Amino acid sequence: MISKRLTSITSILLLTSTLSFAQKQALRLHYDKPAAVWEETLPLGNGRLGMMPDGGVNDEKIVLNDITLWSGSVQDANNYEAYKQLPQIKELLLAGKNVEAQALIDKDFVCKGPGSGGARWGCYQVLGDLDLKFDYGKPDAKVTNYQRSLSLPTAVANTNYQVDGVTYKREYFTSFGDDVDMIRLTADKPGKLNFSINISRPERSATSTSGNTLLLQGRLDNGTDGNGMQYQASVKAKLTGGTLSSTTNSLVIKNATEVIIYVSAATDFRKPDFKQRIQRDLDAAIKKPYAAQKQQHIANFQKLFNRVDINLGSPESTETTDQQLISFHKQPGNHKDMPVLFFQFGRYLSISSTRVGLLPPNLQGLWANQIHTPWNGDYHLDVNVQMNHFPVEVSNLSELNLPLVELVRGLVKPGERTAKAYYNADGWVAHVITNVWGWTEPGESASWGVTKAGSGWLCSNLWDHYAFSNDKAYLKSIYPILKGSAQFYSSILIKDPKSGYLVTAPSSSPENSFVMPDGSGRHASICIGATIDNQIMRELFANVITASETLGIDKSFSDTLKLRLKQIPPPGVISKNGRIQEWMEDYQETEPQHRHISHLYGIYPASEITSDGTPELAEAAKKTLNVRGDDGPSWSIAYKLLFWARLHDGNRAYKLFTEIMKPTTRTDINYGSGGGIYPNLLSAGPPFQIDGNFGTTAGIAEMLIQSHAGYIDLLPAVPDSWKASGSVKGLKARGNFTVDFAWKDGKVTTYKVTSPNPRGVKVKINGVIKNITAQKS
Repeated sequence: MISKRLTSITSILLLTSTLSFAQKQALRLHYDKPAAVWEETLPLGNGRLGMMPDGGVNDEKIVLNDITLWSGSVQDANNYEAYKQLPQIKELLLAGKNVEAQALIDKDFVCKGPGSGGARWGCYQVLGDLDLKFDYGKPDAKVTNYQRSLSLPTAVANTNYQVDGVTYKREYFTSFGDDVDMIRLTADKPGKLNFSINISRPERSATSTSGNTLLLQGRLDNGTDGNGMQYQASVKAKLTGGTLSSTTNSLVIKNATEVIIYVSAATDFRKPDFKQRIQRDLDAAIKKPYAAQKQQHIANFQKLFNRVDINLGSPESTETTDQQLISFHKQPGNHKDMPVLFFQFGRYLSISSTRVGLLPPNLQGLWANQIHTPWNGDYHLDVNVQMNHFPVEVSNLSELNLPLVELVRGLVKPGERTAKAYYNADGWVAHVITNVWGWTEPGESASWGVTKAGSGWLCSNLWDHYAFSNDKAYLKSIYPILKGSAQFYSSILIKDPKSGYLVTAPSSSPENSFVMPDGSGRHASICIGATIDNQIMRELFANVITASETLGIDKSFSDTLKLRLKQIPPPGVISKNGRIQEWMEDYQETEPQHRHISHLYGIYPASEITSDGTPELAEAAKKTLNVRGDDGPSWSIAYKLLFWARLHDGNRAYKLFTEIMKPTTRTDINYGSGGGIYPNLLSAGPPFQIDGNFGTTAGIAEMLIQSHAGYIDLLPAVPDSWKASGSVKGLKARGNFTVDFAWKDGKVTTYKVTSPNPRGVKVKINGVIKNITAQKS
């Protein structure tokens, strides 16, 4: 049993009081003016539908989304003759002719056609804009007492203001009940609601009315005959008082006191009966009383959100969120409520942007306001989609990993074709990018497109769900995926004559390049045995061996992988300048501050490099990070935060947190320094990329709890500014353990570990590893 009195009964009271304090925090985003740009609007979502209202007084624009709305279509862009070039590519690489090998890859070893730049590849797109235009009786109506907010614990947004003595209120949520968007508008004086409702989309759309239903419908481009994915949104309004009428493309409300707007939308992605579903959801929502609908929505949302509480001993700021962000960045030590708010905002975004049975969050999660979203709003496999899922297990949202699992499962068959086409290899592979259509081919440029770390990295996310859940049925279901990936890597290895190791060839370190050592000044990306490949193989092979032994199957393949682990390179090689080499050769980087730090994969998400187990490599990793610097796109800053947390440097990790939290309004396409956070707390590449939110959420958790090294470590990287006091309730550790604890002056004072199946576990508390038995949860 483990409920330890490390000091006295006062410690228990501390845990109780601090947890109660955490639960009382409002955890809200709030503003005193409407959003001027999309990056100030409030994100709402139920895992399928999304909306972002701007809270405008005279004109309100509400951007609508559906997680399944994609252009493009299934295609086969494999070059089935590519494998014939493989011997020559390897020969050139072994001869040190990397530039020539890269030129050959660009010619004959990338995808056929335009790849991700083509219409058939497709992109995630905005569904449409719902526009509300208000009439207050005079054009210069004075607005007072304006407030706009989003409550994270309820997933409900509000806009409140007064015009000429009338109080107007709007309430918005994407229902976790009947699966529709809902907006309730009220006036505290009868008959004061006068407005029109319009819905539109920039292209491939038609707006109409059918009776008192407003319709938006259309079909996206599939890249072939133009008849791609179909979509529809239906809008109805339910009035208290007043009248409702329609024009050819709008609904008009006059003299109402209360109006509830319902938006039901869907696509035909895996749902040929989507129009019937829209009508069914709309009918069900309208029949239910609004209060019951809202209550059901909140209850369903809180089943996930309320699992975790964190308190860092600081009251919530009374400043508006945009101002709070500025104040925090100036004096981070005085605003410990911001890390709590941002952590819970990350959990809120996870719950809101994915749902079991649907799609994982893409580069923008669920929320997009463009037809052509940045980088196609796709699934980048060289950190981004993986980072989207970094926090879900530790933050007690384990089931939200499952949509990614199913996306990966859908890549296996096309990935087998790609493995044969390019490498004549066993198993399956996915490269740098994918979409909802099952793309596994290399990208269109050798400089980034042939990196094949994607499939192995995805398997790390899949393994995490097992590591945290201990679900053997799940492990059995994913074993063929893991095995197929391991078969691919194992079957493509060649011997490096210089080191004697078995290595991948061709290889590359995601999106980075090096200076050729021949003095020519030429640059190349293609090499043999990039460090990330070696680290991914080590982690993957070890996981497949563990799975084989746990399930009692496939001993011969497991034995093969055990041999391979002795033949492939170590998790890191220290260069002459004391850093971890990014490539097998000690090449000079063309960009020392490059946004990707792929050769530290062995620190996170893997545990190949640890402060205790491999101290020399850990020190070399610190030197690597110091040279890379602390700036970059937000996702890159978040990744560095995770590295420093894993290296047990809490103050440096916290410095990275303050770096990512710098306020910005930039929306240009950025590949270098200059990330930050928008006024609505979404992360900026820029432009908006949600992985920075999720990576930072995971980083905050890693500062408080880690469980990758064979024991649960409490406060492994707590920064000085958090040491005074705090508490945690509901975080998860590997092995399906739930952990609560409190601390004072940087020392854990009380802790509790629970599990569905009570058993022994090692816990590191205040520097000492203890063997304890978890309580039954």
